[in-house]
Amino acid sequence: MSGFKLVGIAGSFNRPSKTLALVRHVADRASIRYGFASKTYDLNDVGPSLGRALWRKDLDEQARHVVDEIVQADALIIGSPTYKGSYPGHFKHLIDLLDPHELRGKPIIITATGGGDRHALMVEHQLRPLFGFLMAHTLPTAVYAADRDFTDYAVSSDPLLARINEVIGELAAFFPDANPALAAAE
Repeated sequence: MSGFKLVGIAGSFNRPSKTLALVRHVADRASIRYGFASKTYDLNDVGPSLGRALWRKDLDEQARHVVDEIVQADALIIGSPTYKGSYPGHFKHLIDLLDPHELRGKPIIITATGGGDRHALMVEHQLRPLFGFLMAHTLPTAVYAADRDFTDYAVSSDPLLARINEVIGELAAFFPDANPALAAAE
């Protein structure tokens, strides 16, 4: 492997989940292109202590593991379902438990899912400012997917696939030494 670690986090409890499917798809494509090691989590993986935690120290071992993975990642793929024009509260709570400096300078692909085009700007009006506050580098291309972009919880639309390829290409600026050909040979 290239030594770089990519972590995806889907801000959804639902399984199956279009948000988790989108985050996994982007993570898989980026891992293939750059030779990253990758892990993908959702809020079920964080577990029930998230809802009870006032501070990070209140998280159980399972939740702390996911938080540590997020913080230690070289790059993140963030995905959120859209609820009433924004991200869900538990997702925001997870992000609130991170110290702002822990994401400073980290490249982040922001993604979101929703029922239709009505919520397409959620990535720009909600996710980009959130991670901008944390001084992360949100990549220029954001990915929003509507229900019509999936077939049986798998990414299936050509315009969405093109947008995903575009944002994955933008990661090259942060990982010029990532070489998938070498990773495949190891």
